[in-house]
Amino acid sequence: MSELRFDDVSVRFGTGSRAMTAVDGVSLVVPSGQVVGLVGESGSGKSTLARAAVGLNPPSSGQILLDGVPLVHRAGQRRPLQMVFQDPYSSLDPRMTVGDSIGEAVPRADKKNRRSEVNRLLELVGLDAKQAAAYPGALSGGQRQRVAIARALAGQPDVIIADEITSALDVSIQGTVLNLVRSLQRELRLSMLFISHNLAVVRYVSDLIAVMYLGRIVEFGPAHEVLGNPQHDYTRELLAAVPRRGTTSSSRRISQ
Repeated sequence: MSELRFDDVSVRFGTGSRAMTAVDGVSLVVPSGQVVGLVGESGSGKSTLARAAVGLNPPSSGQILLDGVPLVHRAGQRRPLQMVFQDPYSSLDPRMTVGDSIGEAVPRADKKNRRSEVNRLLELVGLDAKQAAAYPGALSGGQRQRVAIARALAGQPDVIIADEITSALDVSIQGTVLNLVRSLQRELRLSMLFISHNLAVVRYVSDLIAVMYLGRIVEFGPAHEVLGNPQHDYTRELLAAVPRRGTTSSSRRISQ
């Protein structure tokens, strides 16, 4: 378990008059062993912030720290942050078996121990160990996302970043994946940044909620406070858009 901290982080693309600020001076803490839900509409900067944390979009200014130490991403070294991406169909190499994809991420293990670890991780995410021999094309979307989660866990990360991991899945599958995430987080005491545009999804798994709007964090606090007494107009709009109980929605399926 580790604390992930964004300290006045900005991410800009382009230069001069055509420069665009996607993340604007964000300060945010993911406490050790807790889940921070980051919510906002598409284009708010959520995924850009996540990609900055794992080194895909380096910050233009500010710092990202892990347990108080600035994060440095070096090729060949263990990655303390692991990211589960939105699309399970593109996040796995279709030419590699499930076992090879997960095993590739297992650090410093010989072939025998790697196989055992792959089997353990598959069972941990609710898949049969025999599926290690399968290729991603033979799996459903929900199964692929479970494999992606197992692959992220294989790297023994200090923090997991989950970026819209249910949005590409059928509504009927979303609930089972979210239940898995919540169960794994509690069992392993993972520190997690859970990103979604869907407030119903975020409130199901999060201890704390951060609301992002136009590249900035406009509200942050314990989930029950943000949901029960929102302070920002944008948070109120997000809450108003959540379908109420009794409607056909992912939030209804999750709560059942």
